[in-house]
Amino acid sequence: MEKKYHIVTYGCQMNVHESEKLAGILRSRGYAETSSKEEADIVVFNTCCIRENAENHAYGNIGALKKLKKARPAMLIAVGGCMTQQPGAAERLRKKFPFVDIVFGTHNLEEFGALLDRKIGRKKAVIDIWDKEGEVREDDISFRTSYPNAWVNIMYGCNNFCSYCIVPYVRGRERSRAAEAVVAEVNDLLDRGYKEITLLGQNVNSYGNDCGEVSFPQLLRKICARDEKFRLRFMTSNPKDFGEELVRAIADHRQLCHLIHLPVQAGSDRILRLMNRKYTAREYLQKVEMLRRIIPDCQLSTDIMVGFPTETEEDFRATLELVRAADFSAAFTFVYSRRSGTVAADMEGQIPEEVQKERIMRLVELVNAQTREKSLSYRGKTVEILCEDYDDKKRLYMGRDEYGRMGYFTSEQNRIGNFVDIHVTDSSGISLMGEIVAKE
Repeated sequence: MEKKYHIVTYGCQMNVHESEKLAGILRSRGYAETSSKEEADIVVFNTCCIRENAENHAYGNIGALKKLKKARPAMLIAVGGCMTQQPGAAERLRKKFPFVDIVFGTHNLEEFGALLDRKIGRKKAVIDIWDKEGEVREDDISFRTSYPNAWVNIMYGCNNFCSYCIVPYVRGRERSRAAEAVVAEVNDLLDRGYKEITLLGQNVNSYGNDCGEVSFPQLLRKICARDEKFRLRFMTSNPKDFGEELVRAIADHRQLCHLIHLPVQAGSDRILRLMNRKYTAREYLQKVEMLRRIIPDCQLSTDIMVGFPTETEEDFRATLELVRAADFSAAFTFVYSRRSGTVAADMEGQIPEEVQKERIMRLVELVNAQTREKSLSYRGKTVEILCEDYDDKKRLYMGRDEYGRMGYFTSEQNRIGNFVDIHVTDSSGISLMGEIVAKE
């Protein structure tokens, strides 16, 4: 009888791609995917600890399996990722959920198959958390499920130590992959028909700094030397390392999308200093001006945090002013989440929850107004969409333009994996409705 696995993923695209690696490992051992935890022979939780709600959500879902594990004791439960990599987290997890069979971290995620082999046939749980980073693996073990999109890690870890962020502590210091290995993986994906590649790193602008081999702009140029139609994106960029050489590389190659994700986090210089972001609001806006001068049709998305320790009303208004000045196409907005082990967690002046909620609502209102205005400008225009999927509920095909706007359209043919032009008839929020336009 075929063995089945179910993976639960929390957090960012980095985690989504790492779940693809876990799936690849499981499939190499004869497991097939199931959408049902009740049918699974192994359930794997790939966790995130960047924000408290993700961690709480994971704890809740792990605890919910207690009855199922009791009814099916042969079923294995594994928990890994950022949450378990925190000091003492594995021990706390096992104490709270003694029915968990395997606990692993971020540094040994790619060794999950060996941990599974160790667990099978023994009663005792396998707990293996590496204190130090493992070697960078260059082989692609992923089972990819996101066609026509694919994610490619170009580096691991982070050296920035923003005062609110747990990432350097759970993912280690920056380690870049070899440029030739990255280019080979991208070329393999393109050969297999993938049309949009997203390069991943905690700060892609730092790529190559640890080995001095190839800079990030040079890596982009190497990938784009393949002269065919595909889209290339990257995330995430730290503004302190975002420079003209990178912008020129984007301008020179049609494959690179003109939507840049450039997290600002705050508009107050005082708060930015406390965050250890290493740039000012003015410097950030100067980079935005440089970007739009060289690439006039470029659009920006960003991350913004409110309620950081000691944030005053004046600080928050500075953030609103920067949002207006930068004119973002989209923004991911968050309330500061206290993370044990970070510098900010021990800062005095933690902001009351009711103040955080009031500020995030004001920020979201402004961001949504900008997003709606951008979407309204699409009406009556023809845009190119990379069709990604079919929405069974709406009975419409769906895909994004290069600026990340989701477009919906009808078609009698299967368009998944194809670039199509749609004439936009309506828009709302970040969604576009359109009619397919025949290409000459």
